[in-house]
Amino acid sequence: MAAELGIEAHVLRHWEHVGALAVRRDGNGYRLYDDNALEQARIVLKLRRVGLSLPEVIAAMAPKKSTAQAVVRAKIAALEDEVLRRQQAITFLRHTVECRHRYLDECPDCESFVREV
Repeated sequence: MAAELGIEAHVLRHWEHVGALAVRRDGNGYRLYDDNALEQARIVLKLRRVGLSLPEVIAAMAPKKSTAQAVVRAKIAALEDEVLRRQQAITFLRHTVECRHRYLDECPDCESFVREV
């Protein structure tokens, strides 16, 4: 299953250990990765790839929909904030590249960017 998902086997074991993945076991204690486990692992992997931490993944997969929605809404807000910060950084950097002033403190626009928190 790890190979099919493109991850290491120890990652699956870790997900199981922290409660993000439920895996059945046979009579000898060997893990049985059935279709349900594969689908659950795909969901965990997707949620990890979009930026959720394992605790967030576990909460996002909670049976109570409102709990899952709250986690996802919080992640959306954090990502939107990050996008805004990165857009501001790009705007600042573009200005500094094209600025006619040699030093940031000589340019009123650069100075206003620097003073922004």
